[in-house]
Amino acid sequence: MLQGAARALVIAAAIGAALNGGVFFAFSSFVMGGLQRLPASQAIAAMQAINREAPTPIFMSALFGTAALSVGAIVVGTRSLRTPSSPYLIAGGVLYLLAIVLTATYHVPRNNALALVEPNAVDAAAIWARYFREWTTWNHARTATSVAGAVAFVVALLTE
Repeated sequence: MLQGAARALVIAAAIGAALNGGVFFAFSSFVMGGLQRLPASQAIAAMQAINREAPTPIFMSALFGTAALSVGAIVVGTRSLRTPSSPYLIAGGVLYLLAIVLTATYHVPRNNALALVEPNAVDAAAIWARYFREWTTWNHARTATSVAGAVAFVVALLTE
């Protein structure tokens, strides 16, 4: 049964996964679409500005703090494999950590590459078109894994 610190950890992980999933959802549902309506040079400059601003202490704390909480939830789940909440704790942690893996291995490298693009370069429109299409597609996956992780954490809390 989830009690005390373990319960608080799972509640915080659920909130963090939902919060970060909401940030990703905002990008998938309207931010990237809004940028896509701009001329490529403006869209690139705007995304470059967003990417420079994104790594604030509060956002990084929410993003990676939730990752740490997810690891904690996995540990709690593996230490109590016979409880009804165990599979949901493990699934929630793994799902959220998949979003972090996508962020670190897919989105950050592409954001760094976009930072080097001159918005008015001859090939900027083609670069933006590819970035937009690929980045947004994988952001949908990042959104889904974060939200699914949050749901799994809530189900873990409800199964006890």
